[in-house]
Amino acid sequence: MKFNNPAFYFIDIKKECFVNYFQLFNLDAHFSLDLAELSSIYQTLQKTVHPDRFAHGSAQEQLIAVQKSALINDAYETLKKPLKRAEYLLTHRATNMPSEQASFSDNSFLMHQMELHEMLADIKTANDVNAAFEQVNTTFTKEYHVLFNAMTLALDENSTDSNVQASEQLRKLKFYQKLMVDLERLEEQLFDD
Repeated sequence: MKFNNPAFYFIDIKKECFVNYFQLFNLDAHFSLDLAELSSIYQTLQKTVHPDRFAHGSAQEQLIAVQKSALINDAYETLKKPLKRAEYLLTHRATNMPSEQASFSDNSFLMHQMELHEMLADIKTANDVNAAFEQVNTTFTKEYHVLFNAMTLALDENSTDSNVQASEQLRKLKFYQKLMVDLERLEEQLFDD
């Protein structure tokens, strides 16, 4: 695969914050991405700027190679992870992203989060810990996917209103992501002998 993106070769590292990750990877700015294609482009880009290629270059060339390599890594890590990609895309669309600490206006969601935390805590004292764990895992996964699909549809619509809806779904998904991490930790505690 030959990578031919002239914009890449003229990246001004001093203005790194203005680099569009989608343009860097020569991709359309859409939420849905072909991750295999993203990985292939990433590998091609990294080969182009790998610091080893500039081992005999000037100190400035070596520094620029390291900076470009770091930029490519940051862009790749952002675009390959769905929630990071959604947040990046919404920010790029100039959608105000409410902070995670901001209170939700959706009281039913907050109440449901409390219920989910209780379900998680109840696993430890359940008569059948395995069954309780599986039930919670299934619930978390199912609800996460419902929110994820709603966010994806809103991002695909790409209107002012749909982007605001997508940002709200993203905030909720981050709660589920934290719950899933807590569930994984609990699994390690309970089942690692």
